[in-house]
Amino acid sequence: MILIEDILVSDDLIKKQFACQLSACKGACCYEGDYGAPLDQDELAQIEEILDIVLPYLDKSAVDKIKSEGFFRQTESKDAHETNLMSDASCVFMGRNDLGITFCGLEKAYNDGKTNFKKPISCHLYPVRVTANKQIGFEALNYDVWDICQAACSNGARQGIYIYQFVKDALIRKYGEAFYEALEAAARDLEDT
Repeated sequence: MILIEDILVSDDLIKKQFACQLSACKGACCYEGDYGAPLDQDELAQIEEILDIVLPYLDKSAVDKIKSEGFFRQTESKDAHETNLMSDASCVFMGRNDLGITFCGLEKAYNDGKTNFKKPISCHLYPVRVTANKQIGFEALNYDVWDICQAACSNGARQGIYIYQFVKDALIRKYGEAFYEALEAAARDLEDT
């Protein structure tokens, strides 16, 4: 583990390679699993504010689900929030293109210049997961190993892209440029040893 600005960073972020290959996985992280995307408290208000702009990017069934049940739900432990899920376990903000590859309605609206909110930071950071304990001020960044991402690992190795490089924009969005520069320097130092 590496300590940067009171945040523990797993060595995996520096040592393991990763680059999403949507043509292989079809965006399975948006529809596999038992939980929605974790949402920060401030993201609830941000999404609520742009929801009417995002709804046209979604399937009718997702719009109906959001209108009847909301776009988020409390986690099982009731201490956090996550995106709501459709009956097939897909995220309510997920859509599919003609090739069957998923897209995020939030991100599509952002890419079209209609909002300033890209997508939940938990999605932007993936495959990095943040573990936090606010009471003791603990925060750690770990690599979430998932078999659906094997093609991403192979693709990262082919391209020579490490996890921290793949999620650079997300890390800067969450922690700032100085944090990323410190992480990059730590990666160089580890490479030299």
